[in-house]
Amino acid sequence: MQTELAAFIRDTPEGREAEAILRKCVHCGFCTATCPTYQVLGDDLDSPRGRIYLIKRVLEGAPVTGRTRLHLDRCLTCRACETTCPSGVQYGRLADIGRAVVEERTTRPAWDRAKRAVLAFGLPRTGLFSFFLNVGRLFRALLPEKMKRMIPAKSEVGEWPAPRHRRKMLVLAGCVQPALAPSINAAAARVLDRIGISLIEAGGAGCCGALRFHLNDQDAGRDDMRALIDAWWPLAERGEVEAIVMTASGCGSTVKEYGHLLANDPQYREKALRISSMTKDLSEVLSRENIPAVHAGVRVAFQSPCSLQHGQQLHGTVETILEKAGFTLTAVRDAHLCCGSAGTYSLLQPEISAELHDRKLAALHEGGPQCIATANIGCLAHLQGGNEDGGAPPVRHWIELLDEAVRGREAKRQA
Repeated sequence: MQTELAAFIRDTPEGREAEAILRKCVHCGFCTATCPTYQVLGDDLDSPRGRIYLIKRVLEGAPVTGRTRLHLDRCLTCRACETTCPSGVQYGRLADIGRAVVEERTTRPAWDRAKRAVLAFGLPRTGLFSFFLNVGRLFRALLPEKMKRMIPAKSEVGEWPAPRHRRKMLVLAGCVQPALAPSINAAAARVLDRIGISLIEAGGAGCCGALRFHLNDQDAGRDDMRALIDAWWPLAERGEVEAIVMTASGCGSTVKEYGHLLANDPQYREKALRISSMTKDLSEVLSRENIPAVHAGVRVAFQSPCSLQHGQQLHGTVETILEKAGFTLTAVRDAHLCCGSAGTYSLLQPEISAELHDRKLAALHEGGPQCIATANIGCLAHLQGGNEDGGAPPVRHWIELLDEAVRGREAKRQA
């Protein structure tokens, strides 16, 4: 694609990157077949091809309007288009550049700004989020049905084994996961403990930065990234941990890109590259270890988060682990399509998100599973909403299923 970038961005790092990405796009349209918003809305400007055209026009100096911003806002950044693209167009990175320019050159309505400000302030602060979640649980019966579905029941954490092995790995607690599902990291700690790995958290390690970055407050998002690096760096620098484990694939997708996202920061560039290189999804860690078969005999529909299969390009890793452990996986139609969660997307674009949610649940239920498993806290919370009635299969993180199956096998042996 031929481009002629405007002077304001032409000779900047962002401009050079955007131009290289734009030149790769041949406008073939293969991406439209895997774009969730195009499938729902049928508008080419709500497809990667259309959004690339809009971003190109913005970077070439064309006037920027609220309509341009709307089409970019509607993008889930699921990156299914990157998996599909035969030319290797890095759409997600181009979208970040385009959104930053559009955000700077347009003014959102007051209500939109207020919603985003509340989300950007409240969600990354675990203590504050936990407080309001607990209040919501306390008064859940009084809330409207739509809000009830957004408040999950409290989960039992269980034991977190004390560090006792030579091999140690860091795990990210995250911002909302400790409140919504603290049982996930505890289950991961138990499974890893059984194979000789101690899982630990670092004090002060908060949000990975994805939340505020994808709300187009990219400077604040990068501040969160730097703070997380600072919390991890003493352990990483001394070589006390061999890896940084992610149990939320959305966070993992972001942290693995720290080297790129902080490439222009001379103080953090090398640290960011080191942290990115150490970061592994939990499935990557366990796929290299000897996980015993537990013969669970449970039918599971696995919802592979976009951040896992498209962002991290980890196709079939969790599925292989579950199958080797003895779970039976059911087929999932259109498994490449997004569930509609996408961080704060379900709150900012509720109509599109609800449609994708219903389509995904229908596809997951088709194989008659006893349980639905996923690998990301956002997807888990999103799919749990509206999946509690009529004896529907529960939605769990896959590591919780594996942990329960292993503990069940051990209990039978001891009986």
